[in-house]
Amino acid sequence: MKDLIMEKTGSAFIDVMTIGVPVTDQDRALAFYVDTLGFETRMDVPLEQLGGRWIIVAPPDARTTIALVPAGDGIPAGIETGIRLTTSDAAALHTQLQERGVVVGEVLLWDGVPPMLTFRDQDGNGFEAVEQPTLEAV
Repeated sequence: MKDLIMEKTGSAFIDVMTIGVPVTDQDRALAFYVDTLGFETRMDVPLEQLGGRWIIVAPPDARTTIALVPAGDGIPAGIETGIRLTTSDAAALHTQLQERGVVVGEVLLWDGVPPMLTFRDQDGNGFEAVEQPTLEAV
């Protein structure tokens, strides 16, 4: 069966499941992602090998998740994650994040691309939010 998968797709990979984001304090990070950003906790279990916990968060109904991994040697916090989250209204999200005290950049309105903005978590990890119209708006 596995050889058949490789033959058809050229890869044994089928999806992107979880992206790790280094954080200096997992409790503080969990509070930020859940209480401030509105994510849900999908998993939170002790993991000795990490020197902390295996914490998975995600926007409700999202398939791809974020692991809040302990920062340390070789895994610094305060990085540009390259993670682009989607929103149905970049301007409204910008206002909401500002009201919640999140470090947020201006809404970028460039010709030919959807509105977007940058924001940072409590450790300075950088994210982007890109407007994606809902099916009702298309």
